[in-house]
Amino acid sequence: VLVTAGPTWEAIDPVRYIANRSSGKQGFAIAAAAAALGARVTLVAGPVALKTPVGVARIDVESAREMADAVRRAMPADVAVMVAAVADWRPKEYRAEKIKKRGDAPPALMLTENPDILTNVATAQRRPELVIGFAAETENMLEHARAKRKRKGADWIVANDVSGNVMGGDENRVTIISGDGIETLEEMPKAAVAMALMERVAASLRAEAAE
Repeated sequence: VLVTAGPTWEAIDPVRYIANRSSGKQGFAIAAAAAALGARVTLVAGPVALKTPVGVARIDVESAREMADAVRRAMPADVAVMVAAVADWRPKEYRAEKIKKRGDAPPALMLTENPDILTNVATAQRRPELVIGFAAETENMLEHARAKRKRKGADWIVANDVSGNVMGGDENRVTIISGDGIETLEEMPKAAVAMALMERVAASLRAEAAE
């Protein structure tokens, strides 16, 4: 099982960066649950202050491009769970010196797109049997999650509404969107969400093996 977790930091200059918000707690909990169920787990982690789960091989990265490279090197895998809140964009140009304030006008910041790690995994030549993406939404959650599943080529999308205090909190309520339908889990601790998700992953793999 390959798991990504946490944010990515995209450097502007030596002291500034842009990022997506993420504590990494849900991704780390999923890695821990997979290991507890007997999987060999590789966790590619963005910059977070969390302990490595027992039995998990951890690779630390900072930027989206570093995460994409680490994921590519960690393949192949039977299951990929892409939980990380990867920054969609990075500064087009990195400034080697700290950008100084000049009057009232902020500096122009040109952005360019980061690699789409979920899509790259879903379309890889040696694609995992099960590719799971996450969708953090603030409105029209199901509509956006369904569209993301099709657009990215993922088997499942795990969606959650982050308009409250989910970010950084210890509880989560998720909805699993797959080709078989939609299942919403009750709000529960992130560790319980992780175990529920990985139990469903294990059941799906067993069902495929039996066919």
